[in-house]
Amino acid sequence: MALARILVPLPDRDFDVTEVSVPWRLWTRRGFDVVFATEGGDEAAADPLLLSGVIFGQLGAEREAKVFYRELLTASSFKKPLRFRDIDPADFDALHLPGGHAKGMRPYLESTTLREKVLELWRLRRSTSAICHGVIVLARTTIPETGRSVLFDRRTTCLPKYMERSAWLSTAWKLGDYYRTYPEYVEDEVRRALAHPEQFIRGPIHLFAKGTNDDDSAAFVVDDGHYLSARWPGDAYKLARVFSDKVLARKTGASSFRGTREPASGGAP
Repeated sequence: MALARILVPLPDRDFDVTEVSVPWRLWTRRGFDVVFATEGGDEAAADPLLLSGVIFGQLGAEREAKVFYRELLTASSFKKPLRFRDIDPADFDALHLPGGHAKGMRPYLESTTLREKVLELWRLRRSTSAICHGVIVLARTTIPETGRSVLFDRRTTCLPKYMERSAWLSTAWKLGDYYRTYPEYVEDEVRRALAHPEQFIRGPIHLFAKGTNDDDSAAFVVDDGHYLSARWPGDAYKLARVFSDKVLARKTGASSFRGTREPASGGAP
């Protein structure tokens, strides 16, 4: 029997390789049941440029994340996802909202059906994590009684404006607005959903240094009760580890859970 069930909604295409495959591998190896969902129940596909290299073979996912993604493609839960409308929030202990920046993300970020399910999970106080553009789903999920976002009174991070702008400006000559999902920066939209500016936590500037399986020194997350947020793929390992602690603590009532780090790709689980 699984230790906990985590729901991971996805767009039909263009999700971020690392923000999905890294948490999936860490969580499944620790005994979690990870269940995927898409709008129509079709198998999702990652942003292909993150697999091949965004420009000149660079700026894509790291090798280990791509290894995990190839493993993910064989998982039955990934190949046969739920439909958004068939999600029963009572069936899940936790929710993870990954990101991605290419235009295929828009239907996921704009899905009213998904937001209805997210609101139900939030009201059940299920452990919730969001990373990068995934925070937009929460920013757009409003409580009918108040008209305010579920993030209105929460502390959060998301893709910082300086990261989004830097990626866009450095590649626009070749890829146009590939790194601009919307004309508005992610950070600006998320900030508008909050009650006070100081609730947004940008995190330290590490000049795109990434956390890894063995080193969290460049990674950053914001922990706010049952909600955990992160900025970009470089935070994925840390988010996955901290979230597993949080989910198991809430599920079992334990004060702490310290899972071991994942072995490097090719090692025994």
